Amino acid sequence: MTTPRLAFDAAADDYDADPHHGVIADRLVDGLNPRRDPGLVVDVATGTGVAAFAALRGLRPGRVVAVDISPRMLDVARATAVEQDPDGRIEWRVGAAVPLGIDDGSADVVICASSLHFLGGAALPEWRRVLRPGGQVAFSIPMAADFHPSPQFRALLPDDLTVPADADAALAIARDSGFVAPRVELTPPVAPDRPRRAFLVWAQSPGRDAADR
Repeated sequence: MTTPRLAFDAAADDYDADPHHGVIADRLVDGLNPRRDPGLVVDVATGTGVAAFAALRGLRPGRVVAVDISPRMLDVARATAVEQDPDGRIEWRVGAAVPLGIDDGSADVVICASSLHFLGGAALPEWRRVLRPGGQVAFSIPMAADFHPSPQFRALLPDDLTVPADADAALAIARDSGFVAPRVELTPPVAPDRPRRAFLVWAQSPGRDAADR
């Protein structure tokens, strides 16, 4: 039986060849409104670090913790970090998405690009736990009509999260997990020969607004 770690280890070397991942990561970061340079950004299921590097460029955080279950994915990320993160602000951690090993209420931003459908619904309460009041979350999830995983990856999908068919269902993922002020955007396909739209969702942890911190 293929485990998530083995499946993503095997996909690591070709992962960055797919432009879809970079576009999703950049748009998630661009849609955030940190209002100040965040102290800690957590990139969940970072893969080869695409969203972590996007956060570094777009948010100017003091620190990024990038977590992934695949050691091979993180090997690729560390190699890229030689040029993308010369100051070493990203900490690469091999580990599960639940639990994250991050202190309660310590993160300003949580990002999860192109991975929530593999993590399942249990990931969202974990994001709320690590976010400070008013902290922001940004995640993407495929649109059901365009979601056609291989049999290998379909076997890895959890049964506690349904890939959304429309924007209301995408918003409900955040709202039903206790996040507030959710916003959603549907991305157009990146490659015309492979329609693959995704919902981008931004929301806040309940509590004081980021501007008051």
